Amino acid sequence: MSVLDQTKSILSDLISFPTVSGDSNQALIQYATDLLRQSGAKVEIITAPCGTKANLFATMGPEIDGGILLSGHSDVVPVTDQVWSSDPFTMSERDGRLYGRGTCDMKGFIAACLAMAPQLSRRVKDRPLHFAFTYDEEVGCFGAQHLAQDLKDRNLTPGIAIIGEPTEMRIIEGHKGCYEYSTHFHGLEGHGSAPDLGVNAVEYATRYVMRLLELKRALPGMAPTNSPFEPPWTTVNVGAVHGGVAHNVIASAARVDWEMRPVQESDANHVKETLHELCRDELLPQMQAVHPEAAIDLETIGEVAGLVPTDNNQARKIASELTGANGADLVAFGTEAGIFQALGTDVVVCGPGSIEQAHKADEYLSIDQLSQCLVMLNKLGDRLSD
Repeated sequence: MSVLDQTKSILSDLISFPTVSGDSNQALIQYATDLLRQSGAKVEIITAPCGTKANLFATMGPEIDGGILLSGHSDVVPVTDQVWSSDPFTMSERDGRLYGRGTCDMKGFIAACLAMAPQLSRRVKDRPLHFAFTYDEEVGCFGAQHLAQDLKDRNLTPGIAIIGEPTEMRIIEGHKGCYEYSTHFHGLEGHGSAPDLGVNAVEYATRYVMRLLELKRALPGMAPTNSPFEPPWTTVNVGAVHGGVAHNVIASAARVDWEMRPVQESDANHVKETLHELCRDELLPQMQAVHPEAAIDLETIGEVAGLVPTDNNQARKIASELTGANGADLVAFGTEAGIFQALGTDVVVCGPGSIEQAHKADEYLSIDQLSQCLVMLNKLGDRLSD
């Protein structure tokens, strides 16, 4: 069986594990563990605090600082309310494409790593090759943050990392951070005919959203003159507003789900401080004047650092040699790359498939893209044996 056929077979197995972020990924992690151990890797399973999920961290070669890390997340987004042409958790092949939830985002890269593991193991010499497969990337990069802390505690820092998110095998050297929040408003229920006797959480949530939109309009004027991103400023998005039960009932609770993609930390601090002052100085005093137990709580879903482009990036240099690319690009979507960069690792994002296919019904990965990834990993093997 060719390496491509082996990769497709492994990918089919990976797709059959419905590792939606809210569910366990442990069966997939055990499957990957078995394949890597058969290839001679030392594998550690790092269980999440919840007990139902886990990271995998594997090493081939000496257990020392430096070396190369190949990383991908094992979780996928839900298929709820999506109309698929075939079972999303049974991989199907049509017209040179492999269909299934997670084919491009990002089990295709993981499958390629697992299929190439036996060859890579035979070619590792005096520097380590690591594999990291994480949990809960799609809901806040919690697995990667957990793994990064574990590596930090052990004083183990990979020299370079390739994050295999779908980039059409382009080398990505930078992206914005992704900060996600839910702001909860707790008011006082009452009859709509007596609004002064209640605290309408939806009304206060609306005022909060209006300030968010003011900040959104102001942030373009704060963009750094040399910002390499598109758009070059920090963005804000209000994803959802929840609250209320009926036309004639004063809403006792409301929630605003929102995010920002900062290009610089000062922008993020400005947004959070402005909203904090709004709640402290205006909204909360007015709410508590009617109902002393009224409250506003900010829930941090995740604050994931961006990947900052650097002049001296060994990961970019090696990825260029492996893929033949002459340059590197930036993307708008977030990844786990910034978490590993914060450890002191040089990082790029480069993997098979297009982000345009991710999270959609009939998600697919072209066989050509998967083949290109295998070529890259094969050349990485040559480099390991130099």
